[in-house]
Amino acid sequence: MELSKRLEKNCNKLIFDCSDEELFVGILKTIDELKSEIKYSEGKKKLYYVSAEFLIGRLMETNLINLGIYKELREILSEYGKDLSHIAELEQEPSLGNGGLGRLASCFLDSIAYLKLWGDGVGLLYHYGLFKQVFCDNKQCEAINPWISGNSVLNKTDISYTVEVGKYTLKSRLYTIDIIGKNRINKLNLFDLESVDEKIVKTAADFDKKDIEKNLTLFLYPDDSDEDGRKLRLYQEYFMVSNCARLIIDETLRRGGSLERLDEYAVVQINDTHPSLIIPELIRLLVKEGISMDKAVDIVERMCAYTNHTILAEALEKWNASDIETTMPQIFEIIKELDLLIKKKYSDKSLQIIDENNLVNMARMDIHYGFSVNGVASLHTNILKETELNGFYKIYPQKFNNKTNGISMRRWLSASNPQLEEFIVSLIGNGFRDDYEKLKELEKYRDDELVLNSLLEIKQENKKILCEYAENKQGIKLNPQSVFDVQIKRLHEYKRQQMNVLFLINKYLDIKEGKLPKRPITAIFGAKAAAAYTIAKDIIHLILCMQELINSDKTVSEHLQIFMVENYNVTWAERIIPASEISEQISLASKEASGTGNMKLMLNGALTLGTLDGANVEIANLVGEGNIYTFGKSSDEVINAYKTNSYKSQKYYDNDPRIKRAVDFITSNELFALGDKTCLKRLKDELLNKDYFMTFPDFESYTIVKEQMLSDYENRKEWAKMMLMNIANAGYFSSDRTIREYNNSIWQI
Repeated sequence: MELSKRLEKNCNKLIFDCSDEELFVGILKTIDELKSEIKYSEGKKKLYYVSAEFLIGRLMETNLINLGIYKELREILSEYGKDLSHIAELEQEPSLGNGGLGRLASCFLDSIAYLKLWGDGVGLLYHYGLFKQVFCDNKQCEAINPWISGNSVLNKTDISYTVEVGKYTLKSRLYTIDIIGKNRINKLNLFDLESVDEKIVKTAADFDKKDIEKNLTLFLYPDDSDEDGRKLRLYQEYFMVSNCARLIIDETLRRGGSLERLDEYAVVQINDTHPSLIIPELIRLLVKEGISMDKAVDIVERMCAYTNHTILAEALEKWNASDIETTMPQIFEIIKELDLLIKKKYSDKSLQIIDENNLVNMARMDIHYGFSVNGVASLHTNILKETELNGFYKIYPQKFNNKTNGISMRRWLSASNPQLEEFIVSLIGNGFRDDYEKLKELEKYRDDELVLNSLLEIKQENKKILCEYAENKQGIKLNPQSVFDVQIKRLHEYKRQQMNVLFLINKYLDIKEGKLPKRPITAIFGAKAAAAYTIAKDIIHLILCMQELINSDKTVSEHLQIFMVENYNVTWAERIIPASEISEQISLASKEASGTGNMKLMLNGALTLGTLDGANVEIANLVGEGNIYTFGKSSDEVINAYKTNSYKSQKYYDNDPRIKRAVDFITSNELFALGDKTCLKRLKDELLNKDYFMTFPDFESYTIVKEQMLSDYENRKEWAKMMLMNIANAGYFSSDRTIREYNNSIWQI
């Protein structure tokens, strides 16, 4: 049936007469019809991608793209004065993730389905997700974020399990979200607690953490700064993996598989350490079915693979053995046996699962009892092998491998920046959609002035779209003629938003002294801080105070503006990334495992300002030295400084007048008038007395390179040439490539 006729049938009226709300419902019905017509085979072996987070964003536009009708529908609606992007915004954005970890998992699910592989995601159905970030008194406040509605993408199933944890007998309910690929539909499986009760929540931080029978699936990453919060997280993780393990076994048996050969029917990717307890839980369930302990361990070791996403010690989960013993004794006995096997083999205490402090080390268990361990960028994997996990690498060299992260180009180009995609098609055809490394064909246009001018025009149009969106959403007018300097990522000290702010403080003071930039600068931030992460929230407070100070001063705001997005999410990212021109990737070298925002931004023509950290190293290798701006200490220098404990921030403060001027301004009368003195003083003290992520040593080189970048921006032809080179070399970072690598060397589905 012709698409316009099908839509009108599903709307039960002519398109011209439909409201956006009616079209939204009609499009959802059309998607349901078209996906019901897809026929595909399942195969023998299935992937279960287990993750605490899936930041999937709105699905309507990507579903339309994967069904092959996005462009046609957009054009049909445009003929009637309707805008598909406005209609798509009526969809509630699922609140199932926080940052890069969850967004990566979602890009992977898209690619798994698009490549026609049989693989489902498994996680929890959070009713409120992390939290909704709201700004009050120039601070981050956490509000509840209900997203499950009548038009939800959730499908309720009749699958339910009983999970024994602590004194509780908890009943689950499985909900699914369809992940539509190219002639294939996979699932995101989300387990909810049947007895969950949203009414117990007063605020995002005010609910009874002990009431497990009502609170277990309310929030992602509940505050774990106290014992009750830590136990709640542990309960969540076990609830997730226990349900997942049952699902794996049931689905295998349902299709005629054998538990004795479970590894031939299922492979489990453990995404970070949150799902690690699936290893002892699978072993427990197999033993319960009559399989010997040795055989069960062998089966599970051949079916579980672990992705490491960090070298930050605090991010490698460790749980008190006593907490696991009291809350889930059924798997603690398994963990003790697994630990004993390791202690019999190796005397090195750094390899023990249960360490001398009676902590259960999740990553260590994953490495010992999985068949694959991968890092997510070449630098990250090398650091794991050479330093952080060197003891494991020595005994298991065959397990270690690298899988550089990737992004869904369909989401971050086709849906987010259709103008750019259509322009690329006009230049090199549409073959790149099945092999994004063909974007490299764009390099032949690097000296074509018409092409370069068109790239600048598309960027300018996207800047105007963001300006309109920002004014509608937050009432802030941005200057589309300014340079858009963007740092959008989770707020953490190692990502060093604080260094960016210190630069902006100096820029503000320079302008007040009459030293004006060649072109106005708009600094855009988007970030949430974990509710209990005090210093990260203090950094947000400083950004918001500077935003108010600058934006209320007309003599400065003509030349400099700060805009911090409230409740940054995927929808905001889809507006900001196409409009971005400078991509701030300024984490301390050796601390960012990969990053994926850097990939999305380069794909959309932003130039990277970054340390040689994570995937920035691979970006630099691909685009060439002249098309990226790098600065700062190397990872080796940073690692050595930590080893020798040689870094003292006070020395830099005493010897660098620009550092001193910016840091002192944090506790100036101007900012005290707008902010909380306690927060501002605490942040200043943190920088002067600790600065664990070394803001000061890189500040001079950051300033020099950033100023060079702002100067180079004025040569529009050369800037456009650098844009083109970044777009042309972004294809390597397609998650399709990453997933092919995972499948070829790990999953083999």
